[in-house]
Amino acid sequence: MRCKTKFFNHLNQHIGEFSGAFADLGTFLPLVLGLIAINHFSPQGIFLGFGLFALFTAYFYRRPIPVQPMKVIAALVIAQGLTPGMLQASGIMMGLILLILAYSGAINWMARQLSPAISIGIQLAIGLQLIWMGGQMMSGTWLIGILAFSALFMSRFLPLPYLAMPLVLGLGVLWQTTQGSAASFTLSATTDWQMGWPNMEEWSSAALLLVLPQLALTLTNAVIATSAMASGKFPQDALIDSKRFTPRRLATSSGWANLVLAPFGATPMCHGAGGLAVQYHFGARSWRAPALFGLTCLAIALCWGDTIAQVLSLIPLAILGSLLAIAGLQLAWSQRFIDGKPFCILVILSTAAVCLTINTAAGLAVGVILEMGRRRWHLISDLKL
Repeated sequence: MRCKTKFFNHLNQHIGEFSGAFADLGTFLPLVLGLIAINHFSPQGIFLGFGLFALFTAYFYRRPIPVQPMKVIAALVIAQGLTPGMLQASGIMMGLILLILAYSGAINWMARQLSPAISIGIQLAIGLQLIWMGGQMMSGTWLIGILAFSALFMSRFLPLPYLAMPLVLGLGVLWQTTQGSAASFTLSATTDWQMGWPNMEEWSSAALLLVLPQLALTLTNAVIATSAMASGKFPQDALIDSKRFTPRRLATSSGWANLVLAPFGATPMCHGAGGLAVQYHFGARSWRAPALFGLTCLAIALCWGDTIAQVLSLIPLAILGSLLAIAGLQLAWSQRFIDGKPFCILVILSTAAVCLTINTAAGLAVGVILEMGRRRWHLISDLKL
């Protein structure tokens, strides 16, 4: 009996690493395939960038720290039909900014200004946005989306919970094939590898249109919130290396990845709290998950052609939406909603509300102001005593 239990635990771990490696596809695929299908950007350069960054992340952190496209930049490039040069320029500039903040120590100062309540508020806002985006993606075929979401949500109660995600993806592709439905994406098998250097107009336009809107989200979600979440999920790592998940280290790895890989056609990339939440939920616990994801991306980059383009185009959009909604749910929920003090709840909800109604930078500012007011109030109260 003990051997049987040990076997199932061992099998579950391996399935979890595989499932967790691809659990963030709900965020990853719509943006990446949108850049390839709509903007006709080079799939080789994009997948090569993710592959190399993921392999480096697996080696550098030894944990499933996610690798994602920078959402604001990718979404704006897709929506506005911007050029590859602008995408390239934004990645190089984001890399430089992150490295300056990391090596100057400014990123650590910024992280100290964020209380857990502010970080949770930002995560709540981003999580709700991901749930909304997932719902929009499921709206075309609600039944498929709801069934997929329900299966993924209920999988935690199954003997082998991490089988749910690959099974849902496989069944989704099978359904799309047998129903003869139109492909979710139209992908070209002959897109050229785009390499070059941005011109002056692309540099200036990228700075205003792409970098400034992305910066606040990257600093809060991809650096500071990811640092807090990784430290919470892997506290034992602090005994080995207390600096493994610091904001400075996360900013450094993202900065160098963008600075080095953007000139070769990679889209701007970062880490992300939402990606970590969903990968951990589906079983990723070690370096194996990002390494598997990285090797898969490299294989796609090197072997891009009709077969790969056709398989990727068959993943139903509703399935990707269900994955995105699960990621948002995992990111939005916090135990603080149950055991947090009233002022803590106020900071969380105020930060999230402003993030949703204005932007992440404004939400961050409101959270910091509230926390500064609380500290000053306590200081005055202490002096009176």
